[in-house]
Amino acid sequence: MPNTKIAGIGFYVPEQVVTNHDLMRHMDTTDEWIQERSGIVERRFAKRTEETTTTLGAKAAEIAIQRAGITKEDVDFIIFATLSPDYFFPGCGVLLQRELGITHTEIGALDIRNQCSGFVYGLSVADQFVKSGMYKNVLLVGSEVHSMGIDFSTRGRNVTVLFGDGAGAVVLQPTEEKGKGVLVSKLHSDGTHAEQLAFINPGCHAGYHFKKMGTEVDFGYEDVEFGGLFLTQKMMDDGMIFPNMDGPLVFKHAVTKFPEVIMEVLNDQGLSTSDINLFVPHQANLRISQLVQRQLHLRDDQVWNNIQRYGNTTAATIPIALCEAWEAGKVKDGDLICIAAFGSGFTWGASLIRW
Repeated sequence: MPNTKIAGIGFYVPEQVVTNHDLMRHMDTTDEWIQERSGIVERRFAKRTEETTTTLGAKAAEIAIQRAGITKEDVDFIIFATLSPDYFFPGCGVLLQRELGITHTEIGALDIRNQCSGFVYGLSVADQFVKSGMYKNVLLVGSEVHSMGIDFSTRGRNVTVLFGDGAGAVVLQPTEEKGKGVLVSKLHSDGTHAEQLAFINPGCHAGYHFKKMGTEVDFGYEDVEFGGLFLTQKMMDDGMIFPNMDGPLVFKHAVTKFPEVIMEVLNDQGLSTSDINLFVPHQANLRISQLVQRQLHLRDDQVWNNIQRYGNTTAATIPIALCEAWEAGKVKDGDLICIAAFGSGFTWGASLIRW
C-alpha cells in the first residue's frame, strides 16, 4: 500500500493589511492589548465583492498544482475545508472546481466543516483516498474570509481582533518511498462545549440545543409566524449574528488537548518530541502555541508561528504556515513534520508527515 505525500503546496493571502491600529478606529482596543493576549500585530482582509473564500482558495490551489508538476485537469478529487463558505449551500468545493475551470472533468468535491481542525481532518480523509488507490491527485484546500462576518464594534472585539483572511492548499499523491509521506493522523472531538465557540445564528436550530441544556435564550422566535429558523430582528439587534467565544474555556482545553494528541501520534510511531524537525500548530493564539511548546520542551527552531502577521485564518492556518516554512527552507527532504489543531466543536487532531 502506498503512502500519501505532499507533492505541491501553496498559499495566498489578500493584499490588504489591517493592523491593530486600524482596528482601534472601530472599537475600544489598543495594539498593546491585542498583542499581549494573542501575539497578533496585523492580518489580511479580502476585498469586498472582489475576493471570496473560494477565490482565495483557488489562488492557493493554482500554486500548489503548479508546484506538484501537474495540470488542473489531473486533479481527480477536491476537499475544501472552511467555516466561512461563500454560500450556506452549496459548499465551496464545487465553486472551487468552477473557479479553476475544471467542471468538465466532473470530479468529486467534498466540503469539510471542522473549523480550526479542518485541514488536519481533510488531510486524514485525503490520505485514506490516496492509500486505497481511489484517487491519485487530491487537492486539499483550507480557506477563510472571516472579515465579512465579524462584529467591528467594541461588543465584538474579543473575537474580531483575532481573525484574518487567507488560504492554503496542497496536492496529495501516492508515494512508494518507504517511510515517507503521511505517517499517522489522530482525530478527536467532544461536543460538550459546542456553543462556547460557535456561530449560532443564522441557523436551523430554533433554540433546541439551548432548551435541552436548560439555558433560556430569547432568539425572538415569537415574532415570526412560521418557525423562525434563520433570522429574527432580535438576533440582529442583539448582535447574535456574529461568532461568539468563551476565550478562557477554549484556552484551557486547547493547552490540554494539543500536547495529548501530539504525544499520541509520536507514540504511535515510536518517536519523541526531539525527533520533530518542525512543529506547525494551528495559529489560534500565539500564547497557546508558546505554552504548548514549553510543555513539549520544543526549541524555538522546531516551531513555526506566523499568527503575528496573518491572525487566525482557521482552516487555512496550517497550510499557510507550512507553505511559508517550506518557502523559507525550514522544511527539507526527510524532515519529520508535526501538524496539530484544536478548535470549535470541540475538535482536535494531529498528523505526522515525513517530507
